[in-house]
Amino acid sequence: MPIFDAEKLRADFPILSKEVGGKPLAYLDNGATSQKPQCVIDSTNQFYGCGNANIHRGVHYLSRTATEAYEAARSTIKAALNAPDSQELIFVRGATEAINLVTNGLEEQLSEGDEIILTMMEHHANFVPWQILAERRGLKLHFIGLHENGSLDLEAWKAAFNNRTKVAAFTHVSNVLGTINPVAEMTDFAHEQGALVLVDGAQAIPHGPADLTGIGADFYVFSGHKVFAPDGIGVLVGSCDLLNSFRPYQSGGDMIDRVSISGTTYREAPERFEAGTPNISGALGLAEAFRYMGEIDWVAAAKHENNLANLAATELESLGDVRFFGTTEDKTAIVSFLYDIAHPHDIATILDTEGVAVRDGHHCAQPLMDYLEVTATVRASFAFYNNESDVEAFARGMNKVKRFFG
Repeated sequence: MPIFDAEKLRADFPILSKEVGGKPLAYLDNGATSQKPQCVIDSTNQFYGCGNANIHRGVHYLSRTATEAYEAARSTIKAALNAPDSQELIFVRGATEAINLVTNGLEEQLSEGDEIILTMMEHHANFVPWQILAERRGLKLHFIGLHENGSLDLEAWKAAFNNRTKVAAFTHVSNVLGTINPVAEMTDFAHEQGALVLVDGAQAIPHGPADLTGIGADFYVFSGHKVFAPDGIGVLVGSCDLLNSFRPYQSGGDMIDRVSISGTTYREAPERFEAGTPNISGALGLAEAFRYMGEIDWVAAAKHENNLANLAATELESLGDVRFFGTTEDKTAIVSFLYDIAHPHDIATILDTEGVAVRDGHHCAQPLMDYLEVTATVRASFAFYNNESDVEAFARGMNKVKRFFG
């Protein structure tokens, strides 16, 4: 039965015992990338130390066992996400490649004048590929705005649909604001309008595996490095019928059915989109991360994360002259802010002297920064392994900022 013990879980992450400049590390940059538990590190080392071989090709023992482990990883992740079919789960380098794969595949299916709906809270990874596709095919993009608290203007979003709308792409959770979008409701509405749906789940899955069957999106993407797994691995879950209608995203070994000098035929998904030697160790590490996540009570974990974020926000409020971005009640544990007396880069630099890792800048969301009429914010993003000592270090660092610039 899943349980939650923050300090016990924290001990599973070796890097969290590290010191930075003689101070205990307080890692509050989880929105950028998560840390890795020892079991995930061990799974990668185990593969290279005891089971390294290429997959899908050899009849020898190591190749057979590597192939079995790789496909078992696909099945493990499918089960954790309640995805409809493991054949619809494609291993990619991350959410960015997954979205590029989808936009590449849709290119031949869209015509000049067709429309795509995006939101102003999208990460560049769910912004730029659609812009490039629009430029190539003469498509029209709609960008839907937000309410003052950082929630999506759902009425404006729904009103943007018409008979030329072919795709709606939106984030599950904003990487800047922490806003949680009602993705199942949005997917149902878009489908009623005859549009396809892509959901960027990169910021959602680190706070507990999503129910992809319940969400019902045509495409759902996320990155392994944000879900306590290795970098260079991610997942695209998509409808087999749609995926098999796409031309191959990359070509080469393992994605072919038959190659001859007169032409080539291709395999169906998932192999159709996994050309060459994949990130085998990354897939195994990702499966191990999901096994680890399966032992966590995510309701309790969310409460713990949000308590820490609220403590951090309270500390900031005590300073005065702090502006917050993303203040919806139902959000993930992200605190984005500006402290008017200091530039975000200066704040992050001073926090680093206290061992506190936060993110400053535009967070790969420049259109959102423009919409908010700021150039950058400071972002503290929490995971289940953070604790009150991390918040205390953050508070010490922010008081140091006040003393220095105040």
